[in-house]
Order: sequence, then structure tokens, then C-alpha cells
Amino acid sequence: MRLQRVFHGLVLLCLAALPAQAAHTQARLLLAQTAAHPGQTVMAGIELHMDPGWHTYWKNPGDSGMATDVQWQLPPGFKAGPLEWPAPEKLPDPSLTTYIYQGTIMLLAPITVPADLPPGPVQVKASVSWLECQVSCVPGQMDVQASFDIGAEPKPSPDAAVLTKAAALLPKPATGLAPQAWWEKPSDPNSREMILQWKGTAADADFFPDSSNSYEIESKTERLSAPAGQIRLRKEVKKLAGNWPQAVSGLLIEGAGTNQAAYTAQVPISATAGQTAPASIRPAADNIGPLPQSTLWQMLLYAFLGGLILNVMPCVLPVIALKILGFVAQAKDEPRRVRNLGLIYGLGVLMSFAALAALVIGIKAAGHEAGWGMQFSNPQFVVVLTILVTLVALNLFGLFEVTLSGKVLGAAGTLTRQHGPAGAFFNGVLATILATPCTAPFLGAALGFAFAQTAGIILLIFLTAGAGLAIPYILLSWEPAWLKFLPKPGPWMEKFKVAMGFPMLATAFWLLSLVPVHYGERAWWLGLFLIVLALVAWMFGEFVQRGRSRRGLAALLTAGVLVAGYFGIIEGRLNWRYPSAPQPAGMVESAGNIAWQPWSPEALAAAREQRRPVLVDFTAKWCLTCNTIVKPALENPKVSKKLNQIRAVPLLGDFTTFPDSIKTELKRFARAGVPLVLVYPSDPDEAPMVLPEPSPLLPPSHYSNIVLEYLARATQAR
Repeated sequence: MRLQRVFHGLVLLCLAALPAQAAHTQARLLLAQTAAHPGQTVMAGIELHMDPGWHTYWKNPGDSGMATDVQWQLPPGFKAGPLEWPAPEKLPDPSLTTYIYQGTIMLLAPITVPADLPPGPVQVKASVSWLECQVSCVPGQMDVQASFDIGAEPKPSPDAAVLTKAAALLPKPATGLAPQAWWEKPSDPNSREMILQWKGTAADADFFPDSSNSYEIESKTERLSAPAGQIRLRKEVKKLAGNWPQAVSGLLIEGAGTNQAAYTAQVPISATAGQTAPASIRPAADNIGPLPQSTLWQMLLYAFLGGLILNVMPCVLPVIALKILGFVAQAKDEPRRVRNLGLIYGLGVLMSFAALAALVIGIKAAGHEAGWGMQFSNPQFVVVLTILVTLVALNLFGLFEVTLSGKVLGAAGTLTRQHGPAGAFFNGVLATILATPCTAPFLGAALGFAFAQTAGIILLIFLTAGAGLAIPYILLSWEPAWLKFLPKPGPWMEKFKVAMGFPMLATAFWLLSLVPVHYGERAWWLGLFLIVLALVAWMFGEFVQRGRSRRGLAALLTAGVLVAGYFGIIEGRLNWRYPSAPQPAGMVESAGNIAWQPWSPEALAAAREQRRPVLVDFTAKWCLTCNTIVKPALENPKVSKKLNQIRAVPLLGDFTTFPDSIKTELKRFARAGVPLVLVYPSDPDEAPMVLPEPSPLLPPSHYSNIVLEYLARATQAR
């Protein structure tokens, strides 16, 4: 067999030396953007279109063939990332098995633009070569090119949707599949049988290995009987040089044809079934120690207490102040009406939590991982919520006063200002929306438990957390006698209402700070639109609502300014339907006294192999708890000094855009969202320590002391 492969290799090399004949395969270069700003990453795609009956090869061609090769020709300072390959087909043959592509496929690669590049046009070129085969094989080669502009405003290209669709077809990480491998009894000194197992129930399964110079995995796959819910395969491994591999990488394949799914995996190999792999290659999160066993009743209590504590979180306080103002206004109302409004507020909260639970259930049913605050990874949601909260603030400032007969412009302000059923319900919805980027003590554990349960339990825990958020106001409205302790209604209420516009405006500013995550430098156009929105609100209130003459003309001009602002700024400049590509994984902003490194399973494994303590901070830009409590606590000079003393490695996991790797890691620790702070001891065999959730009632310095205590434990011998 080896001699046959060598012969095939020599034949293919000879073919490659022949003049290129790109008769049956065509290549072209696609770019996701027609304009990009300096420092941005632009996704590029090499599209290969093969005639019917012809095929090219995967990065590991198998027993024969040659992988497609791309040689980039980039301007100085530009960098191309590694090619990302879609899953191939397996082409069995009586003597040779290969991994091939047919039809049209796309090879993706990120192109990084230099940060100091001046404006102007840029041309990207590549030389693409391949081997195309039917009965016979012919080498092919084509030079491809594409261009884009460097400027301040990134713009998507007409091919952006094609590249996005191609990216969605790439193999997904094997999160939740828990792949493992072990050796069977060796056959001979240079050949071994490897057993590969992962979670799954597919009738068809296979493993497509990556290529290696030190070993090869035979293409033949034998399906074995396995425990329920597991897939088990046998593969023959042949050693070519050096020692036997400690891990194998490749694609876990489930299904066949159009129903095929592929997952990328690096699988450590243990000596026998059930034996632990060496620490140097062990997945970082596998040794997390036993998680505490929790009962449903305990998690329901945690959910209720967490929802209760959300009432004092900074993200919800602006809405709470408005609710208190509503109670003051209702002090002289009939008790029955006060009770009804309190119940309607609670209904708004519960229905919002039910909607979040339905979203989580739907995402899980689609085979994806869900997370607390996941809607903040949606660019359009952040833009709409920023505009909505700004409208609420402008209404509180009195720029416009809208009745139920008002136009769409004032709808948000109307709902917030009203003290009737609509206002009570909307306040409950808004309180829930603004609560989602916050986590409170007890709530993180309850949600982490919920996300791993059935649909009914997810809904039950979410509704319990909602009940905790709503219960203080329901009780206060149900016992109107308690309202006597509130100040009596009077002129001060108007001043208090205006004062509450400032924390609401601060909330809008915070939301605006999240927009650059999705739109880059284009985000400042949303700030400009908010100024136009303020002008429109003032024109509407001053000349349409309170005007005495030509109100129709004023309304027409107001609508014109609003429409021009929307289409000229939101659609034209912000281009809000097409967010920028997210930052490449591994990007970490330097801040404070700690030299943070990007978190990854590989970075964590490397630090533990060096027997160094590790501090891991899973955070997000939209997480207020992370940025107001955890971040100041970790950046405390005492903490940074301690990290230097014990030679700890600080790793930062950015959850802002919900990367799959961090969602998986949070799930391993039974958490549904951030913050999550871990301390790994210097002994790589010891499990990580999970720090308690920070309390909003205590200063960051208190949390700093907790971090120092855990760091001290990390270097103590056990």
C-alpha cells in the first residue's frame, strides 16, 4: 500500500509539472467589503467551481491527490490568516480513499489591514493551484485578484452575503460532544488501533483526519457498538516518524449527503479507555472538579433571590425610579386601581422573562448554545434599544409630551410617562430588557442550571427570576397603606421626573458605547443621529404639540427631518443592516496594571503545563457588573502586585460577541453568562477555584480582597 501511494505521488508530481490547464475548474477571489478602515480584518474567499464529474481535494487529500494551494500576493504590511476549509466528501475506492470537493466550494481566509495605512485603493492578489480529477487528473492554476478602498467608512461588498453563507457552512467546534480516544492492543511496532468516541446518535459517522508528517490515519472506518447516546469508531494509525501521537485532530462527521454535519476536534489519546490524558494535552476545562449538586428547589430559590437583587443593580435603577414616581402619583387613587397597575407591571416583567425563556428554548432546539444577555450580541437590537432609551430620556426632560393620540415618534415616551396600564406594562418590559446585561448573586448559578434543563424547567426558573424582580412593586401596590410613607404628590414630581432623565440618558450613553463592537468607527454616526432625534423631539413638542399656528406645516417639517436623518445617517452612513466583521479571536485591549492575554483552551493548557497559577476573567463590554465591580476589583494595584509576585498568568475571555468557545466554557462551570472569575492553582492536577459572584451592595475593594485570598490559595501546596 505504501509503495502504491508513493507511485501515485510521483505520478501527481509529474502531472503538476505539466502546463496548467484550468479547463474544468475556475477560481475567483471574493472580498466581503468594498471599503475598510485601517486595522480592520476583511474576509476573503477563494471560490472554486468544478465542472460536473470533476473534483479537487481537501487539505488532507487522503491516499492520493494534492491539496489546493493558495499563495497570497499582498501589499506590504497586510497579513493573511490560515485557510478555513469546508467539510469534504469521502471518495472510497477499492485501492485508494480520498477527501474531495465537487461543484462549488469556498476557502475562506481573513486579511488584516495595517493600522497605519493611508486612504486609497488596495489590490489583493493570489495564485491558486489545484489538481482536478475525473478518470484522469490535470493540474490547474489561476491568478485571481480583487480590490477595495481604505477609508474611514467600511462598506460591505455585493459578495458579503455569499461569504457569510460560506462561513456558516464551515465545520463547527465540537462543543458539547466530549470526544475522547484511546489505544487498543498494538498490532505491530508501527501500527495501532485507535478507538474514537463522542456524544451522538447519528446512524452514519466517520472521522476525517488532518494530515501529519509523523503518522497517518487510515481511511477505513469501523463502527463499533457503544453506550447509549455515544458514537464509537475504530481507526488504524500508522507511525511514520518519532513517537506515537498524544492527540489527533480532524473532523467528526455525522450523517451523510446533504444531512452531513462536521465538527472540528483535537482529541487527546489516553493509554486505555477511561484513562486520563497527559496534562499537556488535556482540554483545559476537563479538570474542573466536581460541580456542586443542586436541586430544583434550591435553584428556584436562587432564581427568586437573584431577581430580587436585580432591583438594586445599576442597569435597572433608572426604571425603578420611574416606578417609584408612578407610585407617588397613584397614592390618592382607588386601592383597586393601584393593585391592578401593580399586577400589570408584574405581568410585563413575567411576559418579558417568558419571551427570554422561549428564545433560549428555541436556540437550544436549533442545536446552539444560549447565554444570558445574548440579545446584546445582535447589532440591530443594540441600535434600536439605544434609540428607544434616548427617546425615553427626552420625554422625561419634557421636550415632547405625547398623548395616546400622538404619532409614532412619541410612542416610547408615552408608554414610560403614563401611569396607566400601558405605562405599567411597558415599565415591566423595559426593566427586564435593561436587567439582562446584569447578573446578580445567586442568579448566575440558577440560570446556568436552567440552561442545561428541559424546556419546562427553563421556563419555570425564568418566571421565578421575573417574580423576584417584580415582587417588591406588586406587594407595595397590593398594600396601598404603605404608600403613605412616600412623599405626597406635588410640584416636586415634575422636577424629579426631569432629574430621572439623566440616569436614563446615562443608560443611553452606555448602550451607545456598545455600538463600536459591531460597527467599528461607523458607530459615531449613531451618536449624530441621536442629536438629530433630539432636534426632532424638540420640534415636535414645541411647534406641533404646543404650537398655535401652522402645526400641519411644522409636523411635515418634523417628519422630513426625521426621515432624512434615518435614511441619510442610519441607512446611508451607519449602514446598520451590515455590521462590521467581529474582531479576530485573541484580540485583547490593554487596560490598567495587568498585562492580560487572550483566553483560549490552548493558552490555559500552556500556562498550566508551566505550573503557573492562572487568573481567568470572563467578561463582556455590555456587562455592567463586569465593568463596574469586577474590572475595578481586578485592576486594584494590590491584585496586580500579587499576580506579579506569584508569576500568575492573567487570561481575559471576551464574551461580548458570544464566541462558541467561551459559551462552552461557561456551560462547563454551570454558568449561563458573565461575569465568571476563575483561579487555577499552580499544580496542574488541581481543579480551578470559582470565585463567588460579586455583590452590588459592596464596593469593588471587597471583591479585590476575595481575589487576593484565592490567589494566595493558588500557590499553597496541598
